[in-house]
Amino acid sequence: MKQLIYNASIVNEGRSFLGSVLINDQIIEEVFEGPVPSSLSENLARIDASGLTLLPGVIDDQVHFREPGFTHKADIYTEAKAAVAGGTTTFMEMPNTIPQTVTQAELIKKFDRAAEVSMANHSFFFGATNHNLDEVLATDPKHVCGIKIFMGSSTGDMLVDQQSTLEGIFSKSRMLIATHCEDEVTIRKNSAAFKERYGDNVPMSAHPIIRSAEACYLSSSMAAALAKKHDTRLHILHISTAKETELFRNDIPLKDKRITAEACIHHLWFTDADYDKKGTLIKWNPAVKTAADREGIWKALLDNRIDVIATDHAPHTSEEKSNPYWRAPSGGPLIQHSLVAMLDFVKEGRISIERVAEKMSHAVAECFQIQQRGFIRKGYFADIVLVDLNTPTLVTKDSLLYKCGWSPFEGHQFSSSIVKTFVSGHLAYDRGAIDESRKGSAITFNR
Repeated sequence: MKQLIYNASIVNEGRSFLGSVLINDQIIEEVFEGPVPSSLSENLARIDASGLTLLPGVIDDQVHFREPGFTHKADIYTEAKAAVAGGTTTFMEMPNTIPQTVTQAELIKKFDRAAEVSMANHSFFFGATNHNLDEVLATDPKHVCGIKIFMGSSTGDMLVDQQSTLEGIFSKSRMLIATHCEDEVTIRKNSAAFKERYGDNVPMSAHPIIRSAEACYLSSSMAAALAKKHDTRLHILHISTAKETELFRNDIPLKDKRITAEACIHHLWFTDADYDKKGTLIKWNPAVKTAADREGIWKALLDNRIDVIATDHAPHTSEEKSNPYWRAPSGGPLIQHSLVAMLDFVKEGRISIERVAEKMSHAVAECFQIQQRGFIRKGYFADIVLVDLNTPTLVTKDSLLYKCGWSPFEGHQFSSSIVKTFVSGHLAYDRGAIDESRKGSAITFNR
């Protein structure tokens, strides 16, 4: 079936223009600037996008959908629905599930499950441990987004802290390596000091001191040094400090970078001043830190030292989050509101809408070398989202599609709204209605 989206304000590759997009089944057949050509057949499904803005679908390179093993918190089906409702058409999911995604057999199970239930396109990271180098090296770079190394903040043997293992992975991997960087020795030392002082009653405001800027920089700088030593393709996730931004460069094009970085919505939105009001709802690892750190992240994002924006969507139940500091898990749900959150910053004049499309779509596709996605281009998959910049979205509990049923944004009114989300040409989300008749696809990579 052919569909024509016309009279849209199209945002793509640094430009905004009035135009139309012709979709033929899954693929963008043509992008027209200006009026709809009179030569087009009348026998088309036509969508009048007057007053709306058309963006490439968001590609989120870091989510935790909790399946298998933690499906009381979330699962691929529920969180992928929340994704498309928020304008995210593709996600890359993390390996710290139960069982952990540290064997090729477990990786295949995730892809099979997503093919059955995911409304969004998808890929999955393969997890490194101190003992699975052979499995890591067997990962297919054309079909898997990357290797994930927890250089801090993980459970079981997914904390990779043996130098020989790190050297082996960094020197031998043919794939992009994505790292969570926090120095465990520093965190344990800080934790012991706060435990001695406060016992079980540690205030939430201590979180960015326990999981400190020093801990982040020590680990990130080690990862960067390893990558430089071995010429490894490294992507450092969720930068949370201004100091870490010194590790990255902006003097070469993204396609030529061997070391790239990601910023997350919560580190762009919140600061440590918000712990008094939000408490454990904004407890993430790495921690939300100072206003100066937030400003440093914004500066690096806008000058292209930080390359992409993601969520680190990581749900827990309300009951789990209501525990005191030591027992409250880190992480929270964000994917349903990541795009409208960034569009609030557009309205404030903090970032242009063209840069939002770049950092949430174009640059992610380029960073991971994704085939035929991330741009509104002829011959690419029609992963696109229509937004209304003038109709607000109030975040209420009954509007949330997350299985956990809460959001740190509850009560906030965003200035814009998601109208329609197309996943490979399929109208998956339409003003609150979700069409589950077609599922998303596993993405592939030009590697």
